[in-house]
Amino acid sequence: MAKISGSIFDLTLFSKLMRFVKPFKSTYYFVLITAILLSLFSTVTPYLLKVTVDDYIRPKDYPGMVLFVGLMLIALFLEVLFQFLFVFYANWLGQKVIKNLRVQLFKKILNFKMAYFDKTAVGRLVTRAVSDIETIASIFSQGLFMIIADLLKMILVIGVMFYVDWRLTLIVFSVLPVILYATRLFQKSMKVAFEEVRLEVANLNSFVQERISGMKIVQLFHREKTEYDQFIEINEKHKKAWLKTVWFNSIFFPVAEISSSVTIGLLVWYGGFNVISGGDISLGTIFLFIQMSQMLFRPLRQIADKFNTLQMGMVAADRIFTIFETESQIDNKGTFSPNTLDGKIEFKNLRFSYVPEEEVLHSITFSIAAGETVAIVGATGAGKSTIINLLSRFYEFDSGDITIDGTSVRDFELSNLRKHVAVVLQDVFLFADSLLNNITLFNSSVNREQVIQAAKAIGVHDFITSLPGGYDYNVKERGVMLSSGQRQLIAFLRAYITEPSILVLDEATSSVDSYSEELIQQATERITKDKTSIVIAHRLATVKNADRIIVMDQGNIVEQGSHLELLKIPNGFYAKLYEVQFAEETTV
Repeated sequence: MAKISGSIFDLTLFSKLMRFVKPFKSTYYFVLITAILLSLFSTVTPYLLKVTVDDYIRPKDYPGMVLFVGLMLIALFLEVLFQFLFVFYANWLGQKVIKNLRVQLFKKILNFKMAYFDKTAVGRLVTRAVSDIETIASIFSQGLFMIIADLLKMILVIGVMFYVDWRLTLIVFSVLPVILYATRLFQKSMKVAFEEVRLEVANLNSFVQERISGMKIVQLFHREKTEYDQFIEINEKHKKAWLKTVWFNSIFFPVAEISSSVTIGLLVWYGGFNVISGGDISLGTIFLFIQMSQMLFRPLRQIADKFNTLQMGMVAADRIFTIFETESQIDNKGTFSPNTLDGKIEFKNLRFSYVPEEEVLHSITFSIAAGETVAIVGATGAGKSTIINLLSRFYEFDSGDITIDGTSVRDFELSNLRKHVAVVLQDVFLFADSLLNNITLFNSSVNREQVIQAAKAIGVHDFITSLPGGYDYNVKERGVMLSSGQRQLIAFLRAYITEPSILVLDEATSSVDSYSEELIQQATERITKDKTSIVIAHRLATVKNADRIIVMDQGNIVEQGSHLELLKIPNGFYAKLYEVQFAEETTV
């Protein structure tokens, strides 16, 4: 957890945020100007009232009174006008800034390594991209500019008070240190409190998102009570964090109100005594100071409140810029972008570690000829899936190299490399959308007719048309409306439609029914034809017909050969794996 600081304002962080304001600097300056004019007109009205009381109401000058009442109405109208312009364009600026900020953040997240997502909760990232960024908008709409407007108003009020009567001004100033001190303590305390609130909000979002996504596991293993108890505990921490902010508010605002009331009492006492005793303080001056003392103290209370908003926005900005400054991208310095590939792949002394100094691949070396189908088998954790993750550059390997047609994968432009390598995973992810959009992934260059022809070519068209709505059938979140076998068929079609040069099937038939497996086998034969193919499987029956089988164990290649060649190796790894699986199938 980041260190929680009680500092009121972070200029370095604010300067980072201001980079996103530059495209809208004309609006930014316009809002500043409206803040100045708003402060001016809000201060003019009380002074006009003072003049009206002293110079026209007491002498009973009716025409003069009407004139100054008219001037007050004009000042009030201008104050309302600039208030509207100020509020509208401050909010407009905030929304424009966070729109660009959110786009840049999502772009950053899109290019993170898979290792980043392995270590970062999805719910936490959702909080950053949605609620934290929305909080940043309040820096402009309710925080920064409001504080500037209030400070300008306070400066003008103090100037007018000193100009009119320095004695009454000193009475106001005698109470001012109390509220200033309380305001500073309040701001520092709320900074820490809001940091805790944002932390607990992220924890709550992360917990809820993960449990809802994994609800099937929760219910299958009777974890409802346990998860409910955990949720109560997390929610309790969330409540306590918010109650801390409520506690500080409950202390500060009564202190501010008492200070304001005491000031009014002192002004009435001193000013009234002066008027009664025939002094030089007028009744209008007393009215002016009562109004202006409120105009001075109210912004102080509001500034404290606005600082809360500003600090929440700065806390959110700190979290956002932490993501921006995270170096977790795959280096995309390659420029090689071929239109087609033969598909010859070579792994040369490849070493890789998910965690430093805990190597999972140990100097792996093998090659795959163009158009060859190679199966990789081995026990769980042998390193099979790691190999294909490195081929597509989801992770960076530690040393060695992977080449395609003699060119290192690091020299390929990243999107071009991944365009040529299609992967069908065991756990197929489908979006809550139509089958057509899940197949094309919103690629506008692929039309419906192309998808239908591809589906017919690999034998899945009949299955799709049997669904309600056919290609427009909405599969809902993660494709829950389809069976695992049906999702696999969609994944095959998704891969086939991209016309890849290299095809990877990662456990693609490990958890499907016999009917779906038959369709998948047909689809496999069709899409692997004339393509370099890597098949990763636990079920050895699915790899018998591969041109070559590579056997892995604990990050090493221990055997290579055809199915029959590997069975002939005495006490071989493959022979033992096959014997165990054959015995299990016979028992079943």
